[in-house]
Amino acid sequence: MIVIIDSLNTILWNYLLVYGLLAIGLYFTVRLGFFQFLHFGEMLRSMRGTREDQSGISPFQALMVSLASRVGTGNLAGVAVALYLGGAGAIFWMWVVALLGMATAYAESSLAQLYKVRNEEDQYRGGPAFYIARGLNARRAGCAFSICLALSFGLVFNAVQANSIADAMEGAFGASKILVGVVLAILSAMIIFGGIRQIARVAEIVVPFMAIGYLLLAVYVLIVNIGQVPAILGQILSSAFGLDQAAGGVTGGIAAAMLNGVKRGLFSNEAGMGSAPNIAAVATTSHPSSQGFVQALGVFIDTIVICTATAVMILLSGTLEPGSGVTGTQLTQNAMSAHIGATGTYFIALAVFFFAFTSIIGNYAYAESGLSFLGASTGMPILALRVLATAMVVWGAYANVSTVFEAADISMAFMAIINLVAIILLSGTVVKLTKDYFAQKRSGQIPAFDPAAYPELEGKIDRDIWSQSFLKERQELDERAAGSLASTLH
Repeated sequence: MIVIIDSLNTILWNYLLVYGLLAIGLYFTVRLGFFQFLHFGEMLRSMRGTREDQSGISPFQALMVSLASRVGTGNLAGVAVALYLGGAGAIFWMWVVALLGMATAYAESSLAQLYKVRNEEDQYRGGPAFYIARGLNARRAGCAFSICLALSFGLVFNAVQANSIADAMEGAFGASKILVGVVLAILSAMIIFGGIRQIARVAEIVVPFMAIGYLLLAVYVLIVNIGQVPAILGQILSSAFGLDQAAGGVTGGIAAAMLNGVKRGLFSNEAGMGSAPNIAAVATTSHPSSQGFVQALGVFIDTIVICTATAVMILLSGTLEPGSGVTGTQLTQNAMSAHIGATGTYFIALAVFFFAFTSIIGNYAYAESGLSFLGASTGMPILALRVLATAMVVWGAYANVSTVFEAADISMAFMAIINLVAIILLSGTVVKLTKDYFAQKRSGQIPAFDPAAYPELEGKIDRDIWSQSFLKERQELDERAAGSLASTLH
């Protein structure tokens, strides 16, 4: 069975998905006019958009929850593995996949917003399952996606994150793994039993704290080693194109740099996987594209900012030794120790805790969205998911989760395939949304989605949500204009 799982994962990830995700990222980048390069400022402005209301969370909260899931142990151990196997050039290819992935993330999150609905508790829910079922009339595919989402993100991946935390705590502080698991489960339960709103409120506090703290250390390391930074950047570029074979990793060369950089980049930022759109749909926005911009920014922060910080600190430390067998979290800890002494081991252990813990609560939020599509977002089904998610944290802390993780990778691969096919088939709608958004911007308006301008979506979207949003936005604009005129006359 293990051999079959490994073989299937190799086919799905090393061949089909790696190249498929890159191709679709390039497709949306070109078709949307390279917006991630030309309109980066729009991503920052969209983050400051509409506040949370009785049905949804704020755009900033949605970004923080998605970052909670995206920014995990892959930003620490995964980057170290990419460097070890692919050399410094792997980081360049991580940048490439992130820049292209920003377009994919924009497309899937815009669609998630467009096709969102209200559940039985008058809360927004949406995601790939919803736009697959409503936009493509393929409910069975939506159900398959939701089941994979709930099992992978709600259960298995949380066990893996708990395992990473337990290993880090045992290695740095000698803590008992089972004790770590129990404490993690209690902390997780306190948050996830409060639902998506509680997760959003915790994430908007914890995620900026952990990200800024980590980046401040990276800035310190850069300042202390500023004279070496140009050489490190040159090493990354030369190794990326096979010009610096000595830094080519265990297998060496451009192929190793490209494959490992692309794979680790995709695993880290999740663009195109269909995960982040589940929380993007919960945000309150005036136009679907605005949340697309927010989630594109999430990919940038995850890979271009945080993964790069890890990579530069490792490369500056001189602890990367291809063929030594030292990789993953151990390599990152060695790098930190080289920069700040023995404290580095403890710092990375705490970073793993925060990065992995926020991934647990972010992953759960995605799973709850999956149950919502299946009509099981209240009562016993949601209670069972929360109990199982908590139990998996305890189990994952001390168990060997590698085989289960490999099986979950297959589940996530099928999720990604279903999602990628869907967003390609719905790409015309993404293009129309984008043109509509920028047309309103050029006319001096704050973009607001008017369902009347999309007759082809009749019966597919919840027009009540968007009609109310459109009228509310226009009313606020009129009130602002009237206030401005009165102030001028006064």
